[in-house]
Amino acid sequence: MTLSVTLTVNGVRRDVTLEDPRVTLLDLLRERLDLVGTKKGCDRGQCGACTVLVDGRRINSCLALAASLDGADVMTIEGLAKGDALDPVQAAFIAHDGFQCGFCTPGQIMSAVGLINEAEAGDDPERIREGMSGNLCRCGAHAGIVEAVLEAQKKLEQRRVA
Repeated sequence: MTLSVTLTVNGVRRDVTLEDPRVTLLDLLRERLDLVGTKKGCDRGQCGACTVLVDGRRINSCLALAASLDGADVMTIEGLAKGDALDPVQAAFIAHDGFQCGFCTPGQIMSAVGLINEAEAGDDPERIREGMSGNLCRCGAHAGIVEAVLEAQKKLEQRRVA
C-alpha cells in the first residue's frame, strides 16, 4: 500500500510517496529528504532530540506518522537560518555555550523557537526550564540553554516592538 503526502518542508513543497504508512516524520526527514539535522535519540518521544515545528508547534518527529501530516508546514533546524544569517536563537546558543557535544542542540533550538513563538518563554528561567523539560541534554548544558532562550526572547521582543 502506498500513500502520497505533500508537505512544505523549510518553505519548499515536497511531494512524497510512502511505501509504508508507518513511516515517522523523523525517518522521512532523515532517510528520504536527507535532512539529518533532526536527530534520532531515543525514538520514543522521551529525549526531544527530534523536535521540529509542525504548523508552528513543537512536536517530537519520532512520534508523528508522516502520513498523518499531509498538507502540514514543517520547519527543521536546516530551515531556521536565512542564508548566512543565523536565527536569533541559534546565535544565542553560540553566545551562551548552550551546547557541548551538540547532539541534542538541533532539538533544543527548535524547541526554544517553538517556546518563544508560543509566547511561553517569558523572562522567568524556571518557566523556560519547565517549557524545555522535554528536551534532554546529557552533557549538562541546561544553564547555557536557559540563558540563550532568555537572550533570544529579549532580542525577538525588541524586534517586534521596533
